[in-house]
Amino acid sequence: MSIISCASGSSCWRGLDYYKMKKVSNIKKISENEYTSIVSGSDKYTVYVNLIHPRQSTCNCPLANGKRIVCKHIVATYFSVVAGSAKKFEKEQERLEREYENYRERQYKNAIRYLHTMTKDELIKELTFIFNCAPEWIYDGFIRDHNIEG
Repeated sequence: MSIISCASGSSCWRGLDYYKMKKVSNIKKISENEYTSIVSGSDKYTVYVNLIHPRQSTCNCPLANGKRIVCKHIVATYFSVVAGSAKKFEKEQERLEREYENYRERQYKNAIRYLHTMTKDELIKELTFIFNCAPEWIYDGFIRDHNIEG
């Protein structure tokens, strides 16, 4: 378990922003795996990071104060004290994004391939279902794009 795996996606990205904007200061190494810092946000927050037991990390910001939450201030401190962790996080996110895009592309191609196997009646049934269940803008766009008058 790591700081990153314990934090929400939002905390990770905001923590990365804080790290890049150099909002982490006054870093002190307590032990091989423990650090404290001050992180400037809407206020100055006192952060304690435990790399071995991430849920023991603390911050006095409104989100994490008194809770076992890994906030953006803890993440920013983590990126500041663990060499290469920010770059590693960014590369992993880029890899995951490419993987997801490839997955979605395969999914789309498979769906189109499947549509070509359906009968006209099956297609009409599915399109009717989509009109009834999809957001209204899909139906409105279809009506508009095909000049269908009421």
